[in-house]
Amino acid sequence: MRAQTAFGLSRIGQIAVRVKQIDRAVAFYRDTLGVPFLFNVPTMAFFQCGEISLMLDIPEDKEFDHPSSLLYFSVEDIDDAYRTLTDRGVEFLSEPHIVHRASDFELWMAFFRDPDHNTLALMSRKPRV
Repeated sequence: MRAQTAFGLSRIGQIAVRVKQIDRAVAFYRDTLGVPFLFNVPTMAFFQCGEISLMLDIPEDKEFDHPSSLLYFSVEDIDDAYRTLTDRGVEFLSEPHIVHRASDFELWMAFFRDPDHNTLALMSRKPRV
């Protein structure tokens, strides 16, 4: 009998986001949001988000043709990021707001959508004063 070992998934290597048009999606994520672009092939594009790869892809099967899970982009200054992206034409679903107060920080978020209606968010931890 094989000994049981402690196993747990703890690190995300890549996140896939479904899109309708690669060129439009690349322009939004690279040019509007400023996510570092790696490369693309006809139906996929890849970006680097810290240690995680972001893959935009056109689904090959109708089963997978739907908006993705939420992506939360961590930013140092959520108010500045909100203003910058608003100036670039991003339409937010909400202004930056507090979603949680801990003893030493406040967690702030602001939600928006990409051109394919995938919901995205900015998140920032502000120190409590």
